[in-house]
Amino acid sequence: MAPEPAADRQGPCVGILAGGGPLPGQVARAVKQAGGRVFIVGFQGFAEPAVIAHWPHRMIRLAAAGEILSALHEHHCHDLVLIGPVRRPSLVNLRPDATGARILARIGKALFAGDDGLLGAIVRVLGEEGFTIRGAHEYLSGSVARRGVMGAIGPDMAARNDIMLGRRVVRELGRLDIGQGCVVQGGLVLAVEALEGTDRMLERVGGLRQPDRPGGVLVKMAKPEQERRADLPTIGPRTIAGAVAAGLRGIAIEAGATLLTDPATCIAMADEAGLFLTGIGGEDEKMD
Repeated sequence: MAPEPAADRQGPCVGILAGGGPLPGQVARAVKQAGGRVFIVGFQGFAEPAVIAHWPHRMIRLAAAGEILSALHEHHCHDLVLIGPVRRPSLVNLRPDATGARILARIGKALFAGDDGLLGAIVRVLGEEGFTIRGAHEYLSGSVARRGVMGAIGPDMAARNDIMLGRRVVRELGRLDIGQGCVVQGGLVLAVEALEGTDRMLERVGGLRQPDRPGGVLVKMAKPEQERRADLPTIGPRTIAGAVAAGLRGIAIEAGATLLTDPATCIAMADEAGLFLTGIGGEDEKMD
């Protein structure tokens, strides 16, 4: 991509550390619409070139921390947004540069902890490097799940009971830093989300569905101690399609703590398929 004009290189800039999916581009667009400017570091093998191509950017290896920090400073980035899924690489494949090795040493044992512990350590180290870490939800307020039914269909009493059970299950999963979602059908927990993520979990659910019960419910929530500036639960049209393929009858996501990559499309797809899509609170309470 052509270099930014000299006039555009003046003043602060929002740096976006981009993994996969459409959200890095959406954050960039929101910053631009608010009168700011952005620079995107796309992680090689994860960021989608078509998503970030329109914006000033550079594709950099995940462990090339020296190059990443240099690029961010070169573009006068102060605020940083970490957005988009990145699979945890093996230590064998990391190949950190000198700065990366120094940062890995500072992260320490959190490198071997769950995702939340690792993300918290990364946010802390980036703060020590002089950056202010912002959550994507600060820029994408229109994409944050709201409380209550979001489409034309709401959960019945049996589905509400499944949601309440799923909420308790996901909260326990979160306390152990395992995952953010589960599927419940008629009081039976069909699957819990672990390293494979929500989409792969839904693929498994299709073969576990109980034919003598109403369709199951996907419940997805933030972990209790989650670093919300780096890893908010996210669903999109692919999630809706996966829920339909798995024979589910609805999706419940934590209001105020879940991002929808395309809210209008998600709601339209859910309505067309006869699924409910609802935002729930994070604590045990009666369903609205």
